[in-house]
Amino acid sequence: MKSLFKRHFPQNFILRHPFAGSLLIAAFCFICVALYHPLNTHASGSFKYTETMAIYTIFAGLGVWAIMGILKQFPYFRIEQKWNLKKELLLSLSAIVGIGVIIYFAAFIMEPPADRWNFNTFFDSMINAALIGILPLSFFTIINIGYLKSEPVHITSDNDNSQNTQTKKLTITSQLKKESLQFYPSQLIYAESDGNYVVFNLIEDEKITQRIIRNAISDIEEQLTAYSFFFRSHRAFIVNLNKIVARRGNSSGYQLKLEGIDKEIPVSRKKAKPFKKMMEQLES
Repeated sequence: MKSLFKRHFPQNFILRHPFAGSLLIAAFCFICVALYHPLNTHASGSFKYTETMAIYTIFAGLGVWAIMGILKQFPYFRIEQKWNLKKELLLSLSAIVGIGVIIYFAAFIMEPPADRWNFNTFFDSMINAALIGILPLSFFTIINIGYLKSEPVHITSDNDNSQNTQTKKLTITSQLKKESLQFYPSQLIYAESDGNYVVFNLIEDEKITQRIIRNAISDIEEQLTAYSFFFRSHRAFIVNLNKIVARRGNSSGYQLKLEGIDKEIPVSRKKAKPFKKMMEQLES
């Protein structure tokens, strides 16, 4: 269960687009309370019921927008590449708390004068926020829940053999051409950028080994263009598509399980569409 919560997950739409996300939350909440009159909601003062609910839901949207702005100030929530299910659930909880707090204070403006400085009134605001806000907030998580499920990959075409890579080594040179690496293309599982260096993860003598060269990953990508099965999946990664054994994800990005490698390799949102197209060709 712990590993499930730590799995990479697409970052919530509301955090990536706070203004649009807040508008959607406010609109959904308004439609809900206007149509169904839940939780003994009622008109306030000189306002009609729909006007009262419209004002409250605008406040709710502002609460979500403010919470997203605060969360984006913290690296823990800001970095999209490190997003996971645990952070997704914490974000939803934070949004509900934000809605509850702002509705609590909005009532001081909207409702007739009364003693509202008490825990019971504050708790009621939180409960109402949770019951009304849980559905729209959960929607953005539910649409990505399939991302957690891995699907096996079956490559039908042997691209390594088709280009005679078993007998012909390729040579990777450093930026200044002072050092080089030689290996069979079929040996490369993936390459990863590490500052000014690129780490190559290779299969050598049936073991995974790492070999390092000083270079930029973009230059390594250029040196591998002759081999169609090498794919730049992310700004920091190049993968051998023939070494993929499982994948999970959607158009928001993928996580790849590679042959003999424990860590999952990301496919960024920008690369998701070309990746899917290439995999369909390999699996056909």
